[in-house]
Amino acid sequence: MADRAELVENTLEMIPEGVAVVDRDLRVAFWNQSARAITGFAGIDLLSRPMPEGLRTLLEGIGPETSLESGRGFSVHAQHKMGHDFLIMARLLALRDNLGMRIGTAVVFHPAECLDALPHGVTGENSDIEISQEQLTDRLESLFQDFVQGGQSFGVQWITVDQAHELRGTHGASACEAMLEKVERTLSQGLRPTEYLGRWGEDEYLVISHERTPAMLAVHAQTLAGLARTADFRWWGDRISLTVSIGAAQAQSKGALAGLLERAKAAMFSSYQAGGNRITAASEVDACSPS
Repeated sequence: MADRAELVENTLEMIPEGVAVVDRDLRVAFWNQSARAITGFAGIDLLSRPMPEGLRTLLEGIGPETSLESGRGFSVHAQHKMGHDFLIMARLLALRDNLGMRIGTAVVFHPAECLDALPHGVTGENSDIEISQEQLTDRLESLFQDFVQGGQSFGVQWITVDQAHELRGTHGASACEAMLEKVERTLSQGLRPTEYLGRWGEDEYLVISHERTPAMLAVHAQTLAGLARTADFRWWGDRISLTVSIGAAQAQSKGALAGLLERAKAAMFSSYQAGGNRITAASEVDACSPS
């Protein structure tokens, strides 16, 4: 057993991301070398002690009733040991004993500037996780407030399934709902752990992406559109081909969150009205709008 524990610890030490484990009292039980490199704090200074005040944002949201099994990503501002602030992307995961009782929490984190190095669709951590429109709205408001205060840029993708209206009319609401669930699961395979996907209205979805430029956002949208075309949806033996129309909009410092969503929606309608199965950047719609 000791050899197994040593093997696990050595493996965690080799991970390029910071890994911390805290017990039920939120005292540090493990702190790898990458965590030291990222924060400046050495494990010897933290073990069996509470998380330093400047890093306690990593533990925000942990409570006895909090479900952390999804390992969903989030961004927080933290303070380096040398005193400067920086943005961290983190994931939390509950650790439980054989009886299902929580015995601690694992935190995996990296600086936000490393975000572009994370590939899409590798971890699959967002698969089968339903996000309500209210949760998406809360996340959007938080990200936008952080952005206007100098935080990380982000974009949104407003997505509609081109066949949804026709399918509802010809096969009924049950068929349409099954199709939408299939598309949502398929789209989730193309997300990074820090991205969010959820239903946004009856037949539409919203994706919150941490792409840094409109060009990168458009490339990501093309990937999701390609994934949607692979969704193998069958209803009573009939295979129904699916496509999506996407409107992509990057957050702008001069403007409001409502304006960001309006731009994404207008771009989506432009894609849909042009025949569907295409991507439209909000900048293209803006350029065509009368001044």
